[in-house]
Amino acid sequence: MAQNFTDRHIKSLLKEGRAARHAVGNGLYFRLSQEGTGFWVVRYVMHGKRREFTLGRYPDISLADATAEAVRIKAEVKRGVDPLAERQRADKTEFNTVDDLAEDWLKDCEKRLKHPGIPRRIYEKDIAPWIGSLAIDQVSPRDIRAVIAKVAESGRPTIANDALMYCKQLFRQGVKLDLVRHNPAEPFNVSDAGGVEESRSRALSVDELKTVFAAFHRYSDQFSRENTLAAALLLALGVRKGELVAARWAEFEGDKQLWHLPEERSKTGKAITIPLSDTAMQWLQELHIRANGSDYVFPNRRASKRFGHVSPDTLNAAIKKLHGEGRLGVEYFSVHDLRRTFRSLLSSLGVPGHISERCLNHKLKGVEGIYDRYDYLDERREALGLVAGVVAPLVKGGRGFGAIGVSSRAR
Repeated sequence: MAQNFTDRHIKSLLKEGRAARHAVGNGLYFRLSQEGTGFWVVRYVMHGKRREFTLGRYPDISLADATAEAVRIKAEVKRGVDPLAERQRADKTEFNTVDDLAEDWLKDCEKRLKHPGIPRRIYEKDIAPWIGSLAIDQVSPRDIRAVIAKVAESGRPTIANDALMYCKQLFRQGVKLDLVRHNPAEPFNVSDAGGVEESRSRALSVDELKTVFAAFHRYSDQFSRENTLAAALLLALGVRKGELVAARWAEFEGDKQLWHLPEERSKTGKAITIPLSDTAMQWLQELHIRANGSDYVFPNRRASKRFGHVSPDTLNAAIKKLHGEGRLGVEYFSVHDLRRTFRSLLSSLGVPGHISERCLNHKLKGVEGIYDRYDYLDERREALGLVAGVVAPLVKGGRGFGAIGVSSRAR
């Protein structure tokens, strides 16, 4: 019986070294193998069949711990839970904290979303710092309200709405996995976060651009030269911020003045070759020197595991800071408004609509889109050269730099 089974008894059996099974009590057995190794097993009956569950070796598991574990297992069996079947489950992922649940949800995002980096970035920056280490079932609606309030108070209503949306998706995953009964984010809507978003129509005039770039130069101790050149390239090429800041030098064919934006980094999922004006080449040549051997046009300025390139939020934050200090001299604008400004400049310069749409990497609509496979490379080169001619006088310096180090397209 258990009361007669002691550590001293176990050591005696080990010394004897004879293969046998010794009953301890309550279904617990101490078994000696032919090699002289002792280990614990629990025997029980489930659905009329005798089963055996191995706990582990002695002395890794003490007599006291084995006895307690046997009591727990027998109680589980009484409730109809088969411990052996539980151990053999295919999904053995442990979910303890919100971070554990988030990693599972983000893996799903990688399978179904074209840009899974967006929910990951918002979770890691705006959600995880506040609730990531909490137990999943301990997160309350008040915690969710605090998260979205902090984002909204930082002046980022769109991100506040996104954070709420991702919190809802995250805890729906928890409900699906039977980790929580209720979704703590479900009661909230956009009016509790960033509010109903109005579609923006902001495009800067040429006079406003002059004022803005003058501020960039005046406060260059706050607004870096790399930020100024990034803003200039966004205006002169019409690409999206995420496409530009993650650009690699291997994508450029310097001798032909071309940038081959690959489909995996294009927001539309369509690769496009972007012709580069002489002005854009000068800015890129300066950036190549400033990159100091990095594979990226805009290398990260701090050690980061997330990006080898500068954070997608860097330019937004720099513009917002200048505006918040009253130093821009114009009504607030976002980085995406520079793309809208680019489109406005194309129109003012008399560039035909279908050429402008291809400059923006938009798919042509209707019959024209179905039958017109011509990519208008020469026409786009001319159009982008016209826009660069407007932007160039705003960007001081940057002359006299050497050629881009990549002279042929990377295979």
